[in-house]
Amino acid sequence: MRSWVGPLRAAAALGPCSESGGFRTRFDFGSRDASSWFPGHMAKGLRQMRASLRRADCLVEVHDARISLDAEFCAVPYCQVLPVPKPLERHRPPARHSDCLPAPCFLQHALSPCRTALQRVLEQLRQQGCSHVVFTDCQRDSNVKKIVPLVAKLVSSSPRYHRAESIEYNIMVIGVPNVGKSSLINSLRRLHLKKGRATAVGGEPGVTKAVLTRIQVCETPLMYLVDTPGVLPPKLADVETGMKLALCGAIRDHLVGEDIMADYLLYVLNQQQQFGYMERYGLPEASDNIRHVLKYVAVTLGKTQKVKVLTGTGNVNIMMLNYSAAAYEFLRAFRAGRLGRLTLD
Repeated sequence: MRSWVGPLRAAAALGPCSESGGFRTRFDFGSRDASSWFPGHMAKGLRQMRASLRRADCLVEVHDARISLDAEFCAVPYCQVLPVPKPLERHRPPARHSDCLPAPCFLQHALSPCRTALQRVLEQLRQQGCSHVVFTDCQRDSNVKKIVPLVAKLVSSSPRYHRAESIEYNIMVIGVPNVGKSSLINSLRRLHLKKGRATAVGGEPGVTKAVLTRIQVCETPLMYLVDTPGVLPPKLADVETGMKLALCGAIRDHLVGEDIMADYLLYVLNQQQQFGYMERYGLPEASDNIRHVLKYVAVTLGKTQKVKVLTGTGNVNIMMLNYSAAAYEFLRAFRAGRLGRLTLD
């Protein structure tokens, strides 16, 4: 990613600093937009999702608790790609079944931010009129049991029109790539049916590439969930939104560049005074120099590479620090929660 080399070198020119006053107050993304990731399966998935809405009783939105909903909605305008629920005036009948689908929101991640941050998010959502919000952790099945009763209550209290006589509930799960939609479905099956996973999960976006067949997650009430591929628009709203999504794995690392992502992560950690990376990688003080930090990461984790050097007497192989591998491990540590619990706001 040569377009990122200039900003990265500018950041690397800064020396280490221990006082927050010496940290960058803004991040320089350069003059170019971040690369978006919209392969063919996303367009195909969107078409299938639109076609399946008529058979859905409820839309479940899954979000990453580390990213503000404003950033995700900015990245994925569901109102443009899907006819999602809109407030209806009581005297005006809905024109389409999909206009009145209830849509609870589930913010999930095993490493969600601290309780204070969660309360702040909940308050913001209530002010925006979103009252059906549940924080979940599908690795430990935390709060997942609240989902089926909430969905059943919302569906039973909403008009179902042509599906009024059906005794089964069809739920469509939507969200950005790699947010945990498949994990949520597997967690519900594990809790309510005592069965193993029914849909593949992975640590990178793009594991689910098409709208799948219905997957039963509960007997009483009889409930089926439909897994869907993660959706991103062809062009992201701004560079920083794309960077936040990339840090949480919604965009493939190589499309943005692991070096610039690691630099932005360091910027966020310093801005929020999350200095856990110092102890983890043995830094004597906090630093705003990504190359300086990655040097300690590489030394601590033994990330080296053999480089061939041409000399007057022939080729010589020498061992050098592998900064690319160090950047990758730095990102992995954040995603695993080993650098602290924080939101990317």
